[in-house]
Amino acid sequence: MKPRLLIVDDDEGIRTQLRWALASDYEVQLAWDRATATELFRTFRPPVVLLDLGLPPHASTPDEGLATLSDLLALDGLAKVVIISGQGEKETALQAVGAGAYDFLGKPVEMDELKLLLKRCFHVAHLEREYREMQQRFREDSFEGMLGTSSRMQAVFDTIRKVATTDAPVLLLGESGTGKEMAAQAIHQRSARKDGPFAAINCSAIPETLLESELFGHEKGAFTGAHVQRKGRIENSNGGTLFLDEIGEIPLSLQVKLLRFLQEQRIERVGGRQEIQVDTRVIAATNADLQKGLTDGTLREDLYYRLAVVQILLPPLRDRESDVNLLAQSLLQQFAAQSGKIGLAFHPEAIRAIQQHSWPGNVRELQNRVRRAVIMCEGKRLTVQDLELTQSAVAAQGTSLKEAREALEREMIQQALKRHSGNITAAAVGLGISRPTFYELMEKLGVKKPEHE
Repeated sequence: MKPRLLIVDDDEGIRTQLRWALASDYEVQLAWDRATATELFRTFRPPVVLLDLGLPPHASTPDEGLATLSDLLALDGLAKVVIISGQGEKETALQAVGAGAYDFLGKPVEMDELKLLLKRCFHVAHLEREYREMQQRFREDSFEGMLGTSSRMQAVFDTIRKVATTDAPVLLLGESGTGKEMAAQAIHQRSARKDGPFAAINCSAIPETLLESELFGHEKGAFTGAHVQRKGRIENSNGGTLFLDEIGEIPLSLQVKLLRFLQEQRIERVGGRQEIQVDTRVIAATNADLQKGLTDGTLREDLYYRLAVVQILLPPLRDRESDVNLLAQSLLQQFAAQSGKIGLAFHPEAIRAIQQHSWPGNVRELQNRVRRAVIMCEGKRLTVQDLELTQSAVAAQGTSLKEAREALEREMIQQALKRHSGNITAAAVGLGISRPTFYELMEKLGVKKPEHE
């Protein structure tokens, strides 16, 4: 279908001339006054309009044209309205641009100049509408800022909905970069504590000698450098939620004190003797194997069971194949808007590389690669090179012939499943192997069964 264009001019000769010149490239509709223009715009919905300001019943003044401009933009604020102005009307045309018109041309119209301007208008209109539609789609697919349509993430969202209405402690498990803090914030936002503070602390990022003070606070003079009384993260989360990231890194000496707080909801600042009542909900997270900590004695069993009343596993990105492209597109739109580069898109080869990459750094790695690509790209298409997802980077994931061979086999298995929409029989035939052999390779290489076989 040709792009739709509305021409509004009270001069029949000019209307006919413009229609004749533009009909080969656009589906053109004509209007001669404000009422006709508004009605056609409402039903025809053109993304671009050519508008003469001198319209009846007051063709000698711009008032009716400016009123028409206002009516059209009220119906669709994304419409690109180009003003056609007569000699000596430049000031009025600039007034129209200030009121929302996209651009203006003087009469007599140079047709080559008009065609070039219209081409730009339609291109910008298309990009803006595409961006608006994508933003709407992301809002619909988003759960408290988290994106995911895969069955694994939908199960996570369902669990968050259930636990958010309680005050039960939650333990978030998952590899680094899977979005554990976002999940904690989602639980907080869905809870009755959403108007209270959300206090987060990464237990592995603070030296052991300072961690107690960070968590519990200290009194003035409690140790060298403690010049003033200071509340800790636990106390600062009163009435809200406390998020303890990398909980497995808390030393045993502090685990006892934390356990007491979980049991009694009371703390004592370092150097203090007064017990302080604190009402907060605790959410903990780790990417470590806590069972190993229980076995080797670096994690107290009673603390573990206090924290792990409800456990939620955040799946790695490699197990969320249907989400990778959605996340990448969302991040691209976000970073492009921040950089003033609206209209950026992935090159098809880049999309293919994104889908094939194993994403060991999970969503955080995807975020970093897309942000860098937006900064570094020179055109309108983000390439594989912009993302630094080259074949050498893929090959580097294997450090031995065996690993390289398995990586290639894994990639071929995954691509065969994608090509055949998860149909294992068809994928096996496509690779020239039997269905049982295909299943054995999937199990050996850790390839997940598709959600819909």
